[in-house]
Amino acid sequence: MNLISRQELKEKLDKHDDFKLVMVLGEWHYRAAHIPSSLHIGGPDDAAKLLELNDEIVVYCSNEACLASKIAYEQLVAHGYTNVRRYAQGISDWMDAGYPIEGERVSSEP
Repeated sequence: MNLISRQELKEKLDKHDDFKLVMVLGEWHYRAAHIPSSLHIGGPDDAAKLLELNDEIVVYCSNEACLASKIAYEQLVAHGYTNVRRYAQGISDWMDAGYPIEGERVSSEP
């Protein structure tokens, strides 16, 4: 499994690299909070509509114990996506670092 670290992901976002960051939890989780610029992919049909086989893709879910990103990674690779990585620590690790998130449940207060 091709993994990406929090720091490498942050650098890619800061540099505005051309890649697809995909949260693979349910729609409610995505609406509540996600890493900025993330797409939400609910399943194979969404993936086919939003992703090209040669896109650079990073999938994530809630934390390292969550299997959703592992399963999504494996399914994408099995369906011919050639450049997939997994941010295994997920959004909880991102938030622990104090990095920005967005969504309906995100407080705008300092």
